[in-house]
Amino acid sequence: MKTLAPEQKVDFAAIRKDFPIFERRVHGKPLIYLDSTATTQKPVQVLQALETYYRTYNANIHRGVYAIAEEATTRYEEVRGKVARLLNARSEHEIVFTRGTTESINLVAYAWGRQNVGPGDVIVLTEMEHHSNLVPWQILAKEKGATIRYIPFDARGTLDLSGLDALLQGPVKIVSLTHMSNVFGTVNPVAEIARKAHARGAVVCVDGAQSLPHRGVDVQELDCDFLAFSAHKMLGPTGIGALYGKRAILDAMPPFLGGGEMIREVKLEGSTWNETPWKFEAGTMNIADTIAMGTAIDYVQKIGFAAIAEHSRELVTETMRLLGEIPGVTIYGPPAADRGGIVAFTLDDIHAHDVATVLDHEGVAVRAGHHCAMPLHRKLGVAATTRASFYVYNVPSDIAVFVEGVRKAKKLFLR
Repeated sequence: MKTLAPEQKVDFAAIRKDFPIFERRVHGKPLIYLDSTATTQKPVQVLQALETYYRTYNANIHRGVYAIAEEATTRYEEVRGKVARLLNARSEHEIVFTRGTTESINLVAYAWGRQNVGPGDVIVLTEMEHHSNLVPWQILAKEKGATIRYIPFDARGTLDLSGLDALLQGPVKIVSLTHMSNVFGTVNPVAEIARKAHARGAVVCVDGAQSLPHRGVDVQELDCDFLAFSAHKMLGPTGIGALYGKRAILDAMPPFLGGGEMIREVKLEGSTWNETPWKFEAGTMNIADTIAMGTAIDYVQKIGFAAIAEHSRELVTETMRLLGEIPGVTIYGPPAADRGGIVAFTLDDIHAHDVATVLDHEGVAVRAGHHCAMPLHRKLGVAATTRASFYVYNVPSDIAVFVEGVRKAKKLFLR
């Protein structure tokens, strides 16, 4: 893909050609992939980066002094710099490589939480969190005797901040929240919440799994203390992601895992730790996928987050308009202008899995279920929703096929 000048309009139909998976057919029909919130497809450039590593310089990092080991180490550490610049972190030392968002949040809950949260302390979350930003804190709260409070969402799928000051009263140690809901597509006012949380002495952790790919993230602008993301949500491989943490906080935290590389010195009587961030990267890391994540970052940045956000907005606007013309469709979340590239809906009393099965036979891949957000769906009073989500390889014709598939599902089940 060529680098675009700022004034050039992005040709998303041409971008689609970089993704080999769209050459295949499903049930005899062209694949239309509308499940990018779960994981994105990979451009050929990312696939080539993986192959090149394994074919030409496969070696462990930080240890060997031979040529390909030094090359692998250099390429691996170059990505740390790319991530730091992507997030506008103050230093590469604020970037810890992990398996993704889930491991990053668990790292914070275990390494920071077990050192800083005690009996009677308070953890503040929201009602729209993905399970990866609920369960680790529930485990910590139960273990430490802490209490969890929740910021509610309203009928529009946006956070109700009217009671935030009350929620932040008392010994609140951390506020952890999603930047962009994986069900509603709502973009939450993290900077505003962080300002109030910091005024009460609390730390702020952000789930950036959805927001970073769709709109970019500036951690200094948000003034968050931690931010987690996964590469596979933005064209990279699975099993790799990162945790951003303010340097002083990371330096004060104990390691998450013990083993090779995360140590400075080991004696039979005890050990001392490597400096940040390497004290959190135990054992042989996911070298190939880290390098490929760097390629994915390059690819996304060439397109530009402003262009990606506008493209998603156009697709969501058209999707919501056409779905809204189908009697019995209920769309959850805010207006198209206030959400990312996600549309979750129900169709009469037809189960979401049935809707998704009909769509699958039309070649359309969507997600059906609770989307790892069971408390959110329980509050909505629905067991499951069907979710269509978009990214850089989607084009308007995808929407037409998708909506026609929804109409077919309605006709099939409501004869």
